[in-house]
Amino acid sequence: MSASPEAPAPVSAFAPLRERVFAALWVATVVGNTGSFMRDVASAWMAAEIAGSPAAVATVQAAATAPAFLLALPAGVLADIVDRRKLLLGVQLLMAAASLALSLLAFADALTLPLLVGLTFVAGVGAALMGPVWQSIVPELVSRPQLKSAVALNSLGVNISRSIGPALGGLLLAGVGAGTTYLADVSSYVFVIATLLWWRRPAAADDGLAERFPGAFRAGLRYARASSELRRTLLRAAMFFPFGASVWALMPLVSRDLLGGDAGFYGVILGAVGAGAIAGAVALPALRARFDNDAILLGAALLTAPCVAALALGPPKPAALALALLIGGAWIAALTTLSGTAQGVLPNWVRGRGLAVYLTVFNGAMTAGSLGWGLAAEQLGLRGAMLLAAAGLALSALVARRLPLPAGDQDLSPSNHWPEPAVAAELQHDRGPVLVTLEYRVAAADRIAFRDAAARLAPQRRRDGAYAWGLAEDAADPERIVEWFMVESWAEHLRQHARAAGVQADLQGALRRWHRGEAPPEVRHLVGLPPAGRDPRPLPEGDKP
Repeated sequence: MSASPEAPAPVSAFAPLRERVFAALWVATVVGNTGSFMRDVASAWMAAEIAGSPAAVATVQAAATAPAFLLALPAGVLADIVDRRKLLLGVQLLMAAASLALSLLAFADALTLPLLVGLTFVAGVGAALMGPVWQSIVPELVSRPQLKSAVALNSLGVNISRSIGPALGGLLLAGVGAGTTYLADVSSYVFVIATLLWWRRPAAADDGLAERFPGAFRAGLRYARASSELRRTLLRAAMFFPFGASVWALMPLVSRDLLGGDAGFYGVILGAVGAGAIAGAVALPALRARFDNDAILLGAALLTAPCVAALALGPPKPAALALALLIGGAWIAALTTLSGTAQGVLPNWVRGRGLAVYLTVFNGAMTAGSLGWGLAAEQLGLRGAMLLAAAGLALSALVARRLPLPAGDQDLSPSNHWPEPAVAAELQHDRGPVLVTLEYRVAAADRIAFRDAAARLAPQRRRDGAYAWGLAEDAADPERIVEWFMVESWAEHLRQHARAAGVQADLQGALRRWHRGEAPPEVRHLVGLPPAGRDPRPLPEGDKP
């Protein structure tokens, strides 16, 4: 018996930090997110002070996450078609302006609930535009074997910020007031902007096939609809995050009303959540070596649920901090597992749009959860809402086990296995639609196997740009089977050539097993005729009027 091949050595959790640009941008995100968490602590506490009701506090939380739900997909399109560095610079300036306005209003004692919600929404718009871009640049900065470690490090960085930012924000809020706390957030954006100006991102080569916004938007939606792996990841996220949102939506009131804390203690308990997340991120590589993604996600939910229930009972403050540590560890495990899976099932060409769909689901779940648990606390009381959230989280986790997460280990890099299409003369890029046909000879005994192999290839065609796909047989010759798919333009079909991945090459190879004959299947490209009077090709001499 031959020896089994050795598994590749595991990549160190901190290996991506050896890449200079990744390390610099990682530090910048930690600084920027620390400032954002300081701002969020100030805003949540100010909402509790100005209005005092659970619904008002939850509305501020929802204003921060709603833009990401509404704008994540357009932001993802922009992340794939514009210069990501310039987009990030513009977003940082927008968020700095929102925090500066909050600071000036707080110093003038003119901050009202509508202004607080409105400016929180503006900052949320910046976060919505930034999210897909930050995540999309990761594969530019590290090699593919380091990708999961880089995603985990990004999550670790967020939770380092979560441990420092709320605690520091709470101390500043209690010591020098909301105005200074917001001003500290403004200073964090200065550091991020300086780092982005230092980064000299290589300019993308112009191949004449750059996508425009409407077409890129449709291509992203087509990919999301056709990718069963992405859809399954989205569904699992939609089952976890609405219940997990209860912690963030109600924590200001839990801290004040159930635990008897002030603004400083609120910052400390959020810092404990962040510290638990750091510990969880450090432990995660060892957990991955022993458990699969589904087990980690189940464990995260079943750990969070009793902790949320215990907080609802108003334990002593030291016990509450210990529960917050456990919640933070479980949260980072779930967040990293789901976001890492989403990264793993997306090719580079649609990464920004695919991650935007994931962020749309994530932020939609968090927004709906924040509003829902705020209303539930109004009707059931704070303790009742927390207990209901804990029960829902545990139940949804057990149900979700029937929908396993994808492994995310397919070869999605371009394989360049499609030959250049044969054309009689150069075609304009906007010509379309394009009908592509592949003609096979399949024996009657192989029809079922051929059809099954083709059904596995169909989603790949749709992911890469086809809006319709099918199989047809020749009525006069049943062994002649034609696979066909339609693309909206000639440019989009040329993009398909560049997008076709290794996994599609494998599926095409499996399909061609059933093709009879030495010659490969014949491929034809049929392009829609332009309207009368607009055909750029001259008519043959004999056909001229």
